[in-house]
Amino acid sequence: MTEAARAAASSPSGLSGQSAVDDLVALLDLERIEENIFRGVSPAESPVRVFGGQVAGQALVAAGRTVPVERRVHSLHSYFIRPGDPRVPIVYEVDRIRDGRSFTTRRVVAVQHGKAIFSLSASFQQEEQGVEHSSEMPDVPDPESLPTWTESAKSYPLVNLKFPRPIDVRYVTEPPWESREDGPGQAASRVWMKADGKLPDDPMLQLCVMTYASDMTLLDGVLARHGVYWGLDKVLGASLDHAMWFHRSFRADEWLLYDTTSPSASGNRGLATGRFFTRDGQLVATVVQEGLIRVIKSSPDGV
Repeated sequence: MTEAARAAASSPSGLSGQSAVDDLVALLDLERIEENIFRGVSPAESPVRVFGGQVAGQALVAAGRTVPVERRVHSLHSYFIRPGDPRVPIVYEVDRIRDGRSFTTRRVVAVQHGKAIFSLSASFQQEEQGVEHSSEMPDVPDPESLPTWTESAKSYPLVNLKFPRPIDVRYVTEPPWESREDGPGQAASRVWMKADGKLPDDPMLQLCVMTYASDMTLLDGVLARHGVYWGLDKVLGASLDHAMWFHRSFRADEWLLYDTTSPSASGNRGLATGRFFTRDGQLVATVVQEGLIRVIKSSPDGV
């Protein structure tokens, strides 16, 4: 691993701010082991399994390092296969599927303990001009007028506050840990988010940080629809797959509105869709994810 990544993995950092952002950048700076093989690590302070946004972001870094810089990723499709172990490094194996005149395709498999835990296919395109249109951004309050994630969650001791949060998240809609008190609600969530500090001027890194952040609140709409939340109710969940389309340029250290909804839940799976808008109303990315959502209901006698 790189020296910066080794430092980020070996000692806890600040919970937020520039130090947390610097550690995220270090974790995305994979070590090249071979021409198409890379190695990444997890933060010193981690949940019991690797955060899905982390492995997706690192896999995209691995794919991007085998592609000419003038070709930018326009879509990715991925599957979470097994829970990742944050105590050991993750090896990313890149398969150079195709290098065409305009498009480049890569497939990445993340491996731990000799088994695949995640797979990603990504397509890169040389910049072109053509027809263009975009959905309109919803009318929402400015992020500065909204409480931070920590301020919103501090009255809820079971909501996890101890892990580093390099992404500044501010809820436009009521946070799901609050809305659950009123029972089932709308299957939707809106947040402003950005890196909680300055990022290097690297377009690929901006995309990878957005990929990391896109997994943070995407299933909120599923939970809000059923009036439950992680840690406060008996809910088991995990990301199953994750797809993204990148439409326009952006900076991940500037405010982005993440507008998410859940059109369906069935078979212990919830589907969520999301749209990222810049502050001036440009639609820059679209996200779709299906997640495992198991709500364990108590029996009538409370057992």
